[in-house]
Amino acid sequence: MKILRLSVALMLVMFVVTGCASRNNNNKVVSSAPSVSVPAVNSLPDADDLRSGAEDLISDVDEGASRIGDDLESALDRDEDVSGIDRDRDESLSDESVAAAMSTDFSEIGALSAEKFGWGSGGPTDDVGRPNGATTYQERYGKYNALFIAPSSQNVYLTFDEGYENGYTPMILDTLKAKNASAVFFITLDFAKTQPELVKRMILEGHVLGNHSVKHRSFPEMPMEEAAKDIMELHDYVKKIFGYEMTLFRPPMGEFSEQSLAVADSLGYKSVFWSFAYKDYVLENQPLTIEALDTITKKCHPGAIYLLHAVSQTNAEVLGQAIDNIRELGFNIASWNL
Repeated sequence: MKILRLSVALMLVMFVVTGCASRNNNNKVVSSAPSVSVPAVNSLPDADDLRSGAEDLISDVDEGASRIGDDLESALDRDEDVSGIDRDRDESLSDESVAAAMSTDFSEIGALSAEKFGWGSGGPTDDVGRPNGATTYQERYGKYNALFIAPSSQNVYLTFDEGYENGYTPMILDTLKAKNASAVFFITLDFAKTQPELVKRMILEGHVLGNHSVKHRSFPEMPMEEAAKDIMELHDYVKKIFGYEMTLFRPPMGEFSEQSLAVADSLGYKSVFWSFAYKDYVLENQPLTIEALDTITKKCHPGAIYLLHAVSQTNAEVLGQAIDNIRELGFNIASWNL
């Protein structure tokens, strides 16, 4: 606005000076362009009039620019109300994420193995149904604050992955509330930003929020610094927007390395895998409800960590009966306490 005022004033002053300097002794305007008709001096306003006009014009420009500025600020305010987060907050989130990531001792973590492992579950089990793969990995990688299976007890744990919303989370939350059962919901940044009301409901109804990353990429394939920043970006967002501090991390696709487990651990996170999962995530080929219920029930075991996808219609439909069946077997649907 200041630049505009100065420009207008300068143009007017130049006009005045040029007009005054162009007068000859006979009070005629001298022009080097004879083809242009220039009015006589007595038809021009005097310098005082020009100065007064300039001041009025500058005042008008000032008022107009101020009005435009107010309108622009109002528009920006409206945009902030819609998005729920302003640009300054976005920048602070980024700064905090970078600071936390850079505080990690990557040189020490870099000495660990970067070999990538996949994780599922299934295969042979022991005499109480605990998968041998889960117990073996727990013994091998538990030192990095990782959980593939919970300690052997009658407690079992329900966890849901929330990469995006497919319309079934409200039904799942309704069932959990009706059955007085708790769960862990592992959310992505996209889910947190697009489904804030569901996230608030999870918190208010006593469930646990877990970090499922920003980009949902394979963490062993990412540079350690980028992996750390990914975790902390979502961590900081949830903490600022919802006032909730997450401590559980589920690696996308269950892929991990010793390095990636150590990165999460260095950021104060426990990496949570699972000891039960089934093919519930293919939307075009959902398992039959009777088969799903049978699988969920029969494969229950002491310390089970269930992975269920909230995008599954089948999971939403069988959840209530599955909880009843698990309890009838003598197990508890436990609140997260690990």
